[in-house]
Amino acid sequence: MKSIKNHLSLILALVSILFAMQTLTVTNRSIDAYKEKLKTNYSLVVVSNTKLDIKIIKKKIPLVSEVKLLKVDEAIKKIDSSMSKKNIELLKLTLPKFYKITLKKYPTPNEIETIKKKISLLGNIKQIEDFKATYDVTYKLLSLFQTIVQVFSIVVFIITSLLIVKELKIWQYKHNERMNIMGLFGAPKWLSSAVLFRLAIVDAILSSFIVYIAFSYISSSNWLSSKIKSVGIEVEVFNFTDDFPILFVAAIILSLILATTIVFGHKEEV
Repeated sequence: MKSIKNHLSLILALVSILFAMQTLTVTNRSIDAYKEKLKTNYSLVVVSNTKLDIKIIKKKIPLVSEVKLLKVDEAIKKIDSSMSKKNIELLKLTLPKFYKITLKKYPTPNEIETIKKKISLLGNIKQIEDFKATYDVTYKLLSLFQTIVQVFSIVVFIITSLLIVKELKIWQYKHNERMNIMGLFGAPKWLSSAVLFRLAIVDAILSSFIVYIAFSYISSSNWLSSKIKSVGIEVEVFNFTDDFPILFVAAIILSLILATTIVFGHKEEV
């Protein structure tokens, strides 16, 4: 019974770490997907007194995806639909040029400032509208949420790692006599501690599959998918091909590192 309890304690500790890792992965995917959505909706509007060279803009600002000259025909017609065609053409010549600039990714505040500075040097720029008020709030909220999840994951990792060390020390204590006897007969540390490594690896494998089953169930949950779709994005909660190998290897490596630390920190009795 005590052996099973020790196994469960280590498995739960590893599951906590792997669960935190996958949660961080899903969070990053969600934020990236939402940034992709924001990127398609976000753009800068540049007002210039002269015509801008679109090729030069793209060359000098690699982050720029598309530069589109906005037509003012509809706006002019709304001003006075009775205007003659000649007067409309004259008005077009006197009006500044309006450009809509879309980007390759959702930018940081510093990137926006850099883009604005570079655009202002391109020609006779009258105004650059970056919709900063709305953008800043959205970007800060995304950054805050991502930071909170990262801090949470780090805390979980530290606490559960300490718990794993404690459980491995218990195992070492249980097998202390056998390890000392083997050591007296000249057995290397890795051989005398083979049972410790075997238990660590077995529990790491079990933990990986528990997290796989848990996230497979979560990913098929209608509740979660509806929540994700409600913000207009699609996120893969768990991808066996990409995610499981990472979790599996992380569990094995962590268990082996902690077991190795315990074994080589053990002083044999003489």
